[in-house]
Amino acid sequence: MRVEHDLWTYPTDLGDTSGIVGYSVEAVDGGIGKIDEATEDVGMASIVVDTGPWIFGHKVILPAGVIDRIDRDEECVYVNRTKEQIKNAPALGQQAFEDDEYRHELGEYYGPEGAGWRETRPRGM
Repeated sequence: MRVEHDLWTYPTDLGDTSGIVGYSVEAVDGGIGKIDEATEDVGMASIVVDTGPWIFGHKVILPAGVIDRIDRDEECVYVNRTKEQIKNAPALGQQAFEDDEYRHELGEYYGPEGAGWRETRPRGM
């Protein structure tokens, strides 16, 4: 199994990560929404997911390292977290992603030993 090493960088085996805004997002146990924004900033790459009615219209930020695979034909991004793990992540709320404290909190949550940590599945499974 591949283990995430840099949470804020897209896995190199994903290929081209451009043009994914608007794609559906699937957690390991079901859909969570659509990508509203995607960044490729070095050391800060992430996607912003509009969860729609799933968690009352909130947006969540997922570090690029949680992406498991991208299916261009289905226009879907698969992430290696459960819906519950994503729902329980630190809320975006009033904080901006650029806020170092919020980004650190997200990193601790999704990173090793955090509540949202899990080893990834082999690609395509």
